[in-house]
Parts: sequence; structure tokens; C-alpha cells
Amino acid sequence: MGKNHLKKLNAPRTWPIGKKGTKWVTRQNPGTHSLEESMPLNIIIRDLLKYTTTSKEVKKILHKKDILVDKKSRRDIKFPVGIFDIIEIPKTKEQFLFLLNKKRKFFLQKINKKQSEIKYLKIINKTILKKNKLQINFYNGNNLITTKKDYKIGDTILMDLKDKKVLKHLKLEKGSLIYLTGGKYVGSIGDLEKVSSSNKLKNDMIELKIDNKKVKTLRKYGFVIDKEIIK
Repeated sequence: MGKNHLKKLNAPRTWPIGKKGTKWVTRQNPGTHSLEESMPLNIIIRDLLKYTTTSKEVKKILHKKDILVDKKSRRDIKFPVGIFDIIEIPKTKEQFLFLLNKKRKFFLQKINKKQSEIKYLKIINKTILKKNKLQINFYNGNNLITTKKDYKIGDTILMDLKDKKVLKHLKLEKGSLIYLTGGKYVGSIGDLEKVSSSNKLKNDMIELKIDNKKVKTLRKYGFVIDKEIIK
């Protein structure tokens, strides 16, 4: 089985699959997302969408180009889908956002057609280039070359998936709406009250107010979002 499969008992806890049944599950292709931070299309179609019960039937669905991820047809059952990726099924006119819930399990949240055209991209790094240009790198491996200098690590860019234009810049600052992608409060949404900085970015903390309760967590878990995108 090796490269193509994973023992179900060893599957990431983020995967909403039962421990009973078959011994093996599909292992996604390596990519920009870690095993814990993504899930193969095969399991999404079979266990989340529940369109079928076998990998063979999933392959048939993908072969017909019936599944889009971020507006691109995907035909590989091992294709890794990561957080904030957008899954579309044109035939049923359904769109979903791939997220983590408060139980640290992946789920699909229904979104409308307009929302499915907007990609949320968190900035994790940036590099100064020649000719006064800046390359900003996103959490999913994508990047953008720009002349604007106000983009900072931790900010979120809203990009139009059709024409690849930046629609909005959401800053990691006091008052921002934050969705947590990890830690004790994973899946929660709160208002950002404070960002504490240190010499090591990975140790930076943020303070949030979630349901009138003040909490602290690592800055790396904070994902700035726009209102109404997550219910």
C-alpha cells in the first residue's frame, strides 16, 4: 500500500472518518499542505459529500470533470485539498468552503456562487525584489508580485479566482475578525484585540475576544477573514 494508502488508524485526527470498515485510506499527494492540514479528494467526495462509497466510483466522477477546486478541474483522487480551498460541483450548482470545526475536524461549509469566486490567501512570507517590487508568499504555496509595500505577514488577501486580481486587503490589526486554524480554540472566530511581537515570529501571540471571553493563542493560528464568510 505504502505511498498510495495510509492505515486508517494512523490517519490525521483532522480527518472525519470512522475507525471501522476498511483498514486503509487514500494518502494524498505531497504538496504545500501537510498531511494534518489537508485531505485527499477521494475522502472528501466519499465521506463528506457522500456521493459514493468506493474509490472506483470517485474516479468516475473526477474523470467526468465534475469536481472543481479553486475553479480548476481536478481528476486525481489523491489531490490534496487544504483549508479555505473552494470545492464546486457545477452539475448540482453547489459550492463549499473547506474548513476546520471546533472539534478539529474538517468539514464543508456551503457558500453561494459569489463567495466561491473569492479566494482567501494568508501571507506567510515576503521578499523584496529588484525594481522596487515585492513578492508575497501565501500559505498554500502561491505567490504574488506587487509594487505595494503595505502587505505584512499575517495579513489576508482576497483574490478573484477568475482574473487573479486582488479585491481586498485584510490587515492583521486590532478589530480584525479572526478565524483560528489551530490550537485550543481551533475553528473559533473572534475579534482581535492585541498582537504581541518578539524576535521570533513563530512565538508571537495574539489576544482575541471570543463570545465575550478573552483568549490567547499563537499568532500563526490566526487567519484574518471578512465578515459573513464563515457562519
